[in-house]
Amino acid sequence: MEFNQRFEIFHGGRTLAQAEFGSGDLIGGTACNGRENHNNDPHAMAQLIAQQFQRLPKRTRVIVATCLFGLVGGLVAVAFHYAIHFINHFTYERFVHESKPAFLIKSFLLIMSTSLVVGWLLNSFCKEASGSGVPQLKLAYWKEFGVVAWRTVWVKFVAGALSIGGGCSLGREGPSVQMAGGLASIVAGKLGTAKQRRRLAAASGAAAGLAAAFNTPVAAVTFVLEEMLQDLNSRYLGSILLASFIGALVAHALIGESPAFLLRYVESPGLVAYALTPVVAALAALVGMYFQKSTMALRARRLEFKKIPGWLRPAMGGGVTWILGSSVFLLSGSAGVFGLGYTALSEALAGQFDWSFAALLLSGKLLATIACYGFGGCGGIFSPTLFFGCMCGIVVSGLVGLVLPLHPTDNILLAVIGMSACMGAVVRAPVTSILIVFEMTHEFALVPPLMLGTLVSQAVSRSLAKQNFYEELLVQDGHDMEHVIPPRDMQSWQQLHVSTIATFKPVILRDLTPETLKLTLKNHPYLHFPVMFDQNLTGVLSRAEAERALNEERKPRLEEAVDCRPAESIRDLQMKLIESTSGIVVLTDRPGGRVLGLVTLHDLFRAEVAIADAAEE
Repeated sequence: MEFNQRFEIFHGGRTLAQAEFGSGDLIGGTACNGRENHNNDPHAMAQLIAQQFQRLPKRTRVIVATCLFGLVGGLVAVAFHYAIHFINHFTYERFVHESKPAFLIKSFLLIMSTSLVVGWLLNSFCKEASGSGVPQLKLAYWKEFGVVAWRTVWVKFVAGALSIGGGCSLGREGPSVQMAGGLASIVAGKLGTAKQRRRLAAASGAAAGLAAAFNTPVAAVTFVLEEMLQDLNSRYLGSILLASFIGALVAHALIGESPAFLLRYVESPGLVAYALTPVVAALAALVGMYFQKSTMALRARRLEFKKIPGWLRPAMGGGVTWILGSSVFLLSGSAGVFGLGYTALSEALAGQFDWSFAALLLSGKLLATIACYGFGGCGGIFSPTLFFGCMCGIVVSGLVGLVLPLHPTDNILLAVIGMSACMGAVVRAPVTSILIVFEMTHEFALVPPLMLGTLVSQAVSRSLAKQNFYEELLVQDGHDMEHVIPPRDMQSWQQLHVSTIATFKPVILRDLTPETLKLTLKNHPYLHFPVMFDQNLTGVLSRAEAERALNEERKPRLEEAVDCRPAESIRDLQMKLIESTSGIVVLTDRPGGRVLGLVTLHDLFRAEVAIADAAEE
């Protein structure tokens, strides 16, 4: 029996989209009830366009859609770039030329005011828009079929531009990836793509966004394959390549074709540079691991600050950044700790820094980035880790240069090695870490030492951390990717224990008083709630029944609960889901016993769709 047929049996003949995502047609998430379209109705026109698009041949439809994903992904990344630089141009670029007291006062007012607005946006509209955006999009890709809400895109754009442009020490690549992937997913919906088929859009948009953000189309492809899809042989490769190419074209047309960093002519490295490459790579990797572990520790402790409102926490990171950035400015005259730090990074690659200045900037930028990300700011980690690594290379070359004469090319080479090694250690995407630095500099002579440095950094990072930065973030937030990403074949999948896909933090009703029902419905959007009295499973209460009972001022009627044990197989779970009228199976410690967790049809469906997609390759 085909999976779609089995799915309809689960829900009494309801269609795939109706059963999983609510009633309505697959076109743009809206219902088609046979009414005529009117030319003066924008919604009807959009629906008509989607219908016509769906009539195109499948191959043509994929190509046209991918081009649109690349276009919107590139445009939003470029717009984000200009928004950040617009804010920075009228603030820090002018503040540094004023008196020191004026710089201190204006920079403090700017970073604190923007951080407060960012905190308000994130906590009032979309908490998922905080942080980098890469792990959030990865989770949406695997857990939500690539579906991203519009509010995530606009909140990320505004909050990210204010946060980074206002001086917080974060990068723009993560927000660019999340916004581009999210916007592509939304466009796919407008074109009539069902919600369970938007993974291609999210992946293609993400590649276009990163390609436009750094002008690195090849590295964007490998990053999406290595980090998001975790499959270099994905059947989406062609679409991701096309979208990345278009994203880069958008950046070339609107920003220019120059690489992100211009280097003086780089000759082939000498023996001394090769000998120092492992040293720089190891140091940069250690700094990257310190950043990762310190940021995770601060995020974990942030949960202890319950008395501090969520909207105020990004301002705490901004305050720490101001203290560190101002201290560095007073000592050196550089504002490199604030914002992206690209000006200081470009100066470092041009050989304008000595090792002591680089060490000062490294210390300030490292601690500021830990504070900004750890306290819940909005921005990525690519730019900061590239900055850390560059300064590590300059420190090593400067110290060695006190004893041994080094060619200027060797100094630049070691700085670039540090960039690749630090980013590679944190993100743990070795191919991407090599390609992104190569594409950002356009220097072929750097490739062999970059490969050597990457080997060393990967060895250091894997010995000190089990997971990369993004996966550790997801685990800390309660998302184990080993459970989210399914096996590649149906047989292995069906033999897994139910516990691998279960939710072990269900909302359990322990009484059915009107006060409890009102509070539960207000605080939780779920459609069904397990009910447990005296440590025993009593039944399942639907949201609709709870609302009716409240309106009619009567006791709610419970549906019969279907339960299973965590060690049962997913094959057994499938049969029990057919028996369940609520579409959920409750995990208990014994038949009818204490509730441990639950599994929904969505949990099962998500993984089986991924397996079905893989089978089509």
